[in-house]
Amino acid sequence: MDKLLVKNPIITEKATALGVFNQYVFLVANEATAPEVKKVIEAVYKVKVTAVRMINTAPKPRRVGRSLSTKPGYRKAIVTIKEGQKIEIMSA
Repeated sequence: MDKLLVKNPIITEKATALGVFNQYVFLVANEATAPEVKKVIEAVYKVKVTAVRMINTAPKPRRVGRSLSTKPGYRKAIVTIKEGQKIEIMSA
């Protein structure tokens, strides 16, 4: 169980809207699997994970002036937790 598999939560308008459904979005390592992510989230946040969905985002071309480059792709996990539990992502 490696904590480096789950890098950080993704806090966007779309990701925070999933909180109504007890779902949270995390940026994960490219080699991470759903069972590994489930173990890490349960250990770190002390919640019961009911489902994990993995999404691969492809690299996208970007242009800055004359030069072409690519924005790197990444992998994210949408984690569904047990009803009534909560993950406190925004800690002040």
